[in-house]
Amino acid sequence: QNPRTAIRESDLSIRLHNGAEILVSGLDVPERIEGVAVDWICIDEIGNCHAEVWGEHIRPMLSERNGQAWLIGVPEGRNHYWLMSQKAQEDASGLWSFHTWTSATVLPPEEIEIAKAELDQRTFEQEYCASFLDPTGRVYYGFRRELHAAEPLVYDPKLPLILCFDFNVAPGVCAVIQEFPTYRGSNPAVDVTKSVTCVIDEVFCPTDSSTARISREIISRYGNHLGDVLCYGDASGGARHTSQVEGSDWSIVEKLLRPVFGRPRTRPGDGDFEVRIPNANPRERVRVNAMNSRLQSADGRVHLLVDPRAVHVVQDFEGVTYRAGTSEIDKRSSPMLTHLSDALGYYVAMEYPIQEHVFQVQQF
Repeated sequence: QNPRTAIRESDLSIRLHNGAEILVSGLDVPERIEGVAVDWICIDEIGNCHAEVWGEHIRPMLSERNGQAWLIGVPEGRNHYWLMSQKAQEDASGLWSFHTWTSATVLPPEEIEIAKAELDQRTFEQEYCASFLDPTGRVYYGFRRELHAAEPLVYDPKLPLILCFDFNVAPGVCAVIQEFPTYRGSNPAVDVTKSVTCVIDEVFCPTDSSTARISREIISRYGNHLGDVLCYGDASGGARHTSQVEGSDWSIVEKLLRPVFGRPRTRPGDGDFEVRIPNANPRERVRVNAMNSRLQSADGRVHLLVDPRAVHVVQDFEGVTYRAGTSEIDKRSSPMLTHLSDALGYYVAMEYPIQEHVFQVQQF
């Protein structure tokens, strides 16, 4: 067929010369593909789809034409995808089959060793060894107070000051970070060959907070900072905040902090001010895995430290848990928790992202 007529970009379809048609569709609203007779379908990242997508929407589409499906994804805890994998492995009828490729079978050994140095143990087992790990318990299992928050950290006015925001009313928070290119402490587990992420301070307003209040507190503590000031945080800008009246949370940060920290300034060698936020926030699982890998990689090396005076950061790392029976962070049982670790996670996921290589295939 003429490619100009066979390929229809408007509805994401390609018609082949034998009359078959290839369609591409998202499953955020699975109802949009119902009513279509399907011979074969491939669903990528099935673990990120709603649990009912397969049984209520996709499986009935295959019945009319005795169709087949590939359900592809990576382990994300013992969710509905894990249940499907168990069914496939236990099925004796021949209708299901289960196939796994670990990274060791497709990647060179040196790449596996690099991954061990960059990822925490659980993430390595999940992403490179295709292990379905139970996510119950502490979210930031890589953190240990005696290992990560055992000694004071010294603020350096010339190094970049990194401000990590999570916009809330109760509490209002900002985590303050510096990347130390040379570690001079006594912790033998710290990887001294690389930059160490150091949480040197926190701003924590338990009630009646605002972005303006948090920003003014930062100015009162660090208004004379000499180096660059870099801002990271919630890309959505906060839904429930002073932004409803005064503009977006990020516009308030810009309005108050740029005149203090941005050029031109009065002292020689003054730094500049920059807001670094992605178009959208990373998935929660991506953010958590990046944080745990930064806390301690699979080779036992530590890459992130917390000043013990940042008590609420320590409480977050020790106290944030998963909701029972799910792989979602529990944000209800302890309302004062999750905010500082979320703020730090936005920065870590952006600057130290994890690449996912492992995939699994199931065929119906």
